Amino acid sequence: MKAQIVLTVNESKRLIAKAIVSLPEIKNALEKGKILLKGGTTVSAISEELVGIPLRICGRISKKGMVTSKITSPKKYPHSILIERGKPNNIDDNIIEVVKRFGRGDIVIISGNALDFQKNVGIFAGSVSGGKPGMAVSGMLSEGAEVIIPIGLEKLIPGTIRDASIMAGRKDADVSYGMAVGLIPLYGKIITEKNALEILANIKCTIIGKGGIMGAEGSTIMVVEGLDKEVEKILKAVEEVRGANISGQKESLEEEIDMGIRMRNNK
Repeated sequence: MKAQIVLTVNESKRLIAKAIVSLPEIKNALEKGKILLKGGTTVSAISEELVGIPLRICGRISKKGMVTSKITSPKKYPHSILIERGKPNNIDDNIIEVVKRFGRGDIVIISGNALDFQKNVGIFAGSVSGGKPGMAVSGMLSEGAEVIIPIGLEKLIPGTIRDASIMAGRKDADVSYGMAVGLIPLYGKIITEKNALEILANIKCTIIGKGGIMGAEGSTIMVVEGLDKEVEKILKAVEEVRGANISGQKESLEEEIDMGIRMRNNK
């Protein structure tokens, strides 16, 4: 059986979340270890699947440019959480210390802002070293825990993360729409919507197109092929996320007042 599927960006995020929570290593970490979720809309969808908690969304790309949340009391809602023995805790204030306790069997889930054809990922830094979460990234990569990077194919860039990270620079831009950012390379197990479908069922998935209009901008068009019962699993999963909205703590989705175009001497 062969089926053509169209997924919007938000639908893809929700499917990626469903696929990740089904992984055996996630189930094992829920029972015996620790899972760290670093905030972002895709990771927030995973948090909703795992513990029913949407995460606070900080920086984001909108029509205004690179902007931040309107929330002035960030401690009220978690941006990053630790799930230990199935119980979630806000770790925004101590994420660096928490990462030091991670090791084999533990999981870190963190998304990115750019994906290249070589399967490298970069994450934006809108403050020095990306703030506490950015400072914790090196620990995430070095302590032996598994790093899972859920990232949609709308973030695929034509160049390489290496070249992009060299060109980007938070203090190097003379003009920026909203805040200027740097790009930090990130390494781990990448899961896109294509990978997600191949996790959810024993099928072959092929990307045949990208794009869309009228709210479907950035959509992924795919062909899935396999036994009837396997393709039917995918069709059921797709119907479950049809029309999905963005994930994130509601108040944090409200943006800061228009930051406008920033000039270098105003940074």
